[in-house]
Amino acid sequence: MTDASGVAVEGSPAEVWDRRHGALTVGLLATVAFSAFESLAVATVMPIIVDELGGLALYGWVFSAFMLGSLIGITASGGLADRRGPAVPFTAGVALFVAGLLVAGFAGGMPALVGARVVQGLGAGAIGAIAYVAVSRGYAPAARPRMIALLSSAWVIPGLIGPALAGVLADLAGWRWVFLGLAPASILGGALAVPSLRRLDDGPRENSRTETSLTIAAVQLAIGVAFVLVGLERPGLLWASALLVAGGVLAAPALRKLLPSGTLTAEPGLPASVALIGLAGFAFFGAEAFVPLALSAIRGESVVVAGLPLTVGTLAWTVGSWIQDHQAERRSRRVLAGAGFVAIGLGVAATSLVLLPSVPSWFSGISWGITSLGMGIAYSTAALVVLECAVPGEEGRASAAMQLSVTLGTALGTGLAGAILALVTGGGAPEARAIALVDAVMVGAAMLGLLACRRIPRSRAEAR
Repeated sequence: MTDASGVAVEGSPAEVWDRRHGALTVGLLATVAFSAFESLAVATVMPIIVDELGGLALYGWVFSAFMLGSLIGITASGGLADRRGPAVPFTAGVALFVAGLLVAGFAGGMPALVGARVVQGLGAGAIGAIAYVAVSRGYAPAARPRMIALLSSAWVIPGLIGPALAGVLADLAGWRWVFLGLAPASILGGALAVPSLRRLDDGPRENSRTETSLTIAAVQLAIGVAFVLVGLERPGLLWASALLVAGGVLAAPALRKLLPSGTLTAEPGLPASVALIGLAGFAFFGAEAFVPLALSAIRGESVVVAGLPLTVGTLAWTVGSWIQDHQAERRSRRVLAGAGFVAIGLGVAATSLVLLPSVPSWFSGISWGITSLGMGIAYSTAALVVLECAVPGEEGRASAAMQLSVTLGTALGTGLAGAILALVTGGGAPEARAIALVDAVMVGAAMLGLLACRRIPRSRAEAR
């Protein structure tokens, strides 16, 4: 909406491009776009990396390690943003992300690559959390659905060219340049965003002891989740049980400190909204990590072709986010989120059919598009509700809880999927059977999300 002079009216969706907000919008979109390319590129070239470095048993850890690092980056940056403003943690996040890219590019083995992904995760966690802090602090409530949709749209160009470009680059110059080539681009994205972030209000000051306590809890959570994931992969019952118990003992109290009370049981309001985001991340990314592997290792497709469903998925996710933007004030939040989870479950189930030789490989583009459309609707709706439920002055903590939930869900989803792959194939069964089991687990997670949708607010007014 604009006035007679063509200037965006304060509090309207159009304000994201006005003189006051335009630079911030461009900076955030550029940073997200480069991060999106990295995410899609890694998933695309992982089959090539495994062929060169070996370590199929660590396949899932390349994704889980990134998410475990993100747990720490998200929490530390969220508290720091409330205390000192968003520019400082964002700058640190970009520096860590670039450092992780460089280490990954020179990795000599799969363990080194996993370590590099931890560092990347630390930086990416900070970047993602600060992006939503900026949405909450920098834009009026009426403009936030539009900005959330734009952030999803920043995945369009990387989605269109990212997987194919990563495959071509890996074939021509080697997979290492997928990481090394992104380092200068990431620095550029950060340089565009930081000046605008500095102009945002720093918000209320927090006790530094509280911030330190939350960061320690995040480290404790990451270690606990790592123990759980290792325990899931152990074939021996004694060692597996010991690691699972130890991980649970470490992770449970940390979760209670880091997430809103009632999140684990999806209590109505903010806790249920945060829980929904975690379930969406678990179901979607747990399945997505193995889509290229299924097409390349089982159906014999090239890396470029194996990455095409991710391109379709990126576009579909964006469409889902814009559906949320246009329907947020017209439809119940519960209906929108529920429709998203139904599409996720149906899409993952349909994608598993590509494991059958009688189903053409191109069908994965359609099925994964359905999955991603649902993710765009469900994730964007839940994220909007979290921001609407946030207490003024604590947007950083609410954003951190949201990002922590999706990161934890993604780490557990990809980690459990990797453990299933390692255990099933380690017992001599084919990879196709393992991936089919993974998809079944992810469909179940989507159905749990559908049940939890009944506990989120129906509208912005109800959220308050």
